[in-house]
Amino acid sequence: MSDAEEPEPLHPRETTAWFGHVEAEGKLLDAFRSGRIPHAWLIGGPPGVGKATLAYRMARFVLANPDPRAPAVQAARSLDVAPDRPAARRVAAQSHTDLLVLERTPGPTGALRTVITVDEVRRTVSFFGSTAGEGGWRVCVVDTADELQNPQASNALLKVLEEPPARALILIASHAPGRLLATIRSRCRRLMLRPLAEDEVARAAATALERPEDGAEIRDAARAAQGSAGRAITLLGGRTLAVRERVVELLGRLPALDPSAMHALGDALGRANDAALEACLDAMRDWLSSRLSVERKSPARLARVAEVWDKLNRAAGDVEEFNLERKPLIFSAFGLLAEAARG
Repeated sequence: MSDAEEPEPLHPRETTAWFGHVEAEGKLLDAFRSGRIPHAWLIGGPPGVGKATLAYRMARFVLANPDPRAPAVQAARSLDVAPDRPAARRVAAQSHTDLLVLERTPGPTGALRTVITVDEVRRTVSFFGSTAGEGGWRVCVVDTADELQNPQASNALLKVLEEPPARALILIASHAPGRLLATIRSRCRRLMLRPLAEDEVARAAATALERPEDGAEIRDAARAAQGSAGRAITLLGGRTLAVRERVVELLGRLPALDPSAMHALGDALGRANDAALEACLDAMRDWLSSRLSVERKSPARLARVAEVWDKLNRAAGDVEEFNLERKPLIFSAFGLLAEAARG
């Protein structure tokens, strides 16, 4: 299949396939049918492991089955909702009046904002202040809390967590729950998702991209994805996996640097999509993570690796926010990584 023919992966709101995380799904289902479900859940875990997918999965189930005591709910073995059910179709179409989603939205130029604005979060006031359109539950999905714009946005979310109306359910996805306000964390039931097994990543990526799960590229991407189906799907987009392999090769030569290869990589990233740049940065972060275990007996070297990690992320953030050239980032990043390799 050519790059142009590669199907776009489904958004989590459209995704009905589910892999792994049986225990986490069971906790949500058991809590709902008990009739005493906590009003807010903080679903944490690394990027791409299914946090938003689980949030939408729960939202669909609750909106399709508003009575926890109903025989169908009590007999359910999972949160599956048939795609042709009205609730499932309307969630996928973003047209369900009892579902509010807080996520990054397009800005004035049409480009996606880098944060969830405080004005977006304040929509919860009118949403939860009104009666559910269909007399059931009102559900809010936050994807992700890590992208809340500022303390004002976090405090606006906290307000609804502190004073939830009846039959309200708030599902908050977060890559790093420990960095959220302690007051937000304390008002949520926490549900942590672990990285998926390699075969689960392969099946999830294959299903999303409509490819055979035993294909060589699928297996290579699953192996490199470190338990993240989202990362595997990203790696399989266009030349992304090849970019990661090129970066891994250069990382293997550190602290030696190859300016010619770095020029070529910078040129490739200048023409590639954002997924390829993210794959490059992910490979660098993975290398730094491995250095943390190597240097754990030396506080000074650990501090150096942490410093390089922060500088890399700041530089990458500037490139994204200000749409800067990528080649200088590559040279700067490898220079920092070479320093970390030398200790």
